[in-house]
Amino acid sequence: MSPFTYVLTLPSSLFVRKVDPRKDAHSHLLTKNEESNLYKIQFHNVKPECLDAYNQLCEETLPSIHNDKYYPCELVGTWNTWYGEQDQAVHMWRYRGGYPALTEVMSKLRQNKEFMKYREERGKMLLSRRNQLLLEFSFWNEPIPRKGPNIYELRSYQLRPGTMIEWGNYWARAIGYRQHNSEAVGGFFSQIGNLYMVHHLWAYKDLEAREATRNAAWQHEGWDEVVYYTVPLIQHMDSRIMIPMKASPLQ
Repeated sequence: MSPFTYVLTLPSSLFVRKVDPRKDAHSHLLTKNEESNLYKIQFHNVKPECLDAYNQLCEETLPSIHNDKYYPCELVGTWNTWYGEQDQAVHMWRYRGGYPALTEVMSKLRQNKEFMKYREERGKMLLSRRNQLLLEFSFWNEPIPRKGPNIYELRSYQLRPGTMIEWGNYWARAIGYRQHNSEAVGGFFSQIGNLYMVHHLWAYKDLEAREATRNAAWQHEGWDEVVYYTVPLIQHMDSRIMIPMKASPLQ
């Protein structure tokens, strides 16, 4: 049974269930269970003249970590931004077992000479980098490998503090309107990094398919209501169109 019930009440005050702030963390209400997967998303801004060399370096190194059972982590996807921030790479990792798995991986990688050499070479190619630790929404799909070719859209929403439960309640219904072409890949919210940040990851065959799929959502009764009531929850939003690297499990 789901850990919370989706109940539509007054549009201005929508809650999954009554939350005792002394006992309930919002993340516990929104995730699949107490041992949900932990995700890390990395944004690397690459020197334009180094992008090809950076991609080759990633393709040589990241799959070896993904395929080695010694490390309790999986490469979900790795991309270059096509539209949005230019000369940027985006990587997403999954840690099954949460924070203990993350700690274990980081400890083991510090002992990996090849990985440390990769980090040193990578550092010479970057202008800046940042990351976030994320949990996945209970009502979204868990990302699994896909055959391509596809393009991916990462839509990122900075929410107003205190509105994450309301967002989750609306999108628990809304995701049903966006599954018809298997476009929904994953939905996440931040735990460390920029807080009250939501990321939705979508897959499309091309930009024309993206436009057609998004337009088709408006034909479903209730989609307009979801958009109407979730837009005021957003402080800032951003969209990236991304192309998978050769080593990405999401193609």
